[in-house]
Amino acid sequence: MRFRTTEICDKFPDFLQISEPVFSDYGKETMMHGLVVTLKVFEDNALVRTVLEEPGMCRVLVVDGGGSMRCALLGDKLATMAKENSWSGIVINGCIRDSAVISRIGIGIKALGVHPLRSIKRGFGDRDITVRFAGVNFIPGHYIYADEDGLLVVENPLL
Repeated sequence: MRFRTTEICDKFPDFLQISEPVFSDYGKETMMHGLVVTLKVFEDNALVRTVLEEPGMCRVLVVDGGGSMRCALLGDKLATMAKENSWSGIVINGCIRDSAVISRIGIGIKALGVHPLRSIKRGFGDRDITVRFAGVNFIPGHYIYADEDGLLVVENPLL
């Protein structure tokens, strides 16, 4: 499905949460949309792997990494796994690594930045809870529409 977040904003302004413009695009795809799945972790990506091992069913994984800029929560192996398991995209309140490789993987990935250090792997965190960052409440079961112009969150599918 092709869409433009600008057109969605024009058509449905009263139904949207619009993210602050803090993310950069890293995956080959800049467009993603789907049902929200959330994680809250801090400098630990073991749960990110666990979730991305599941069938994505065109969902979008939203990872609240606390905005940490001290390590990466996603690298090329997990991005490839996400693509192979049919995830529509990943939004990270934190960093990725392997950005050159990720830029060739056909999935939408938005993050705050890049960092070469991998995270720890202890498995601490929470899944399927409401997380808030970038001025938006990401609620499991809501929907994300994102492209190179921005990221929108809505309660019900619009398209």
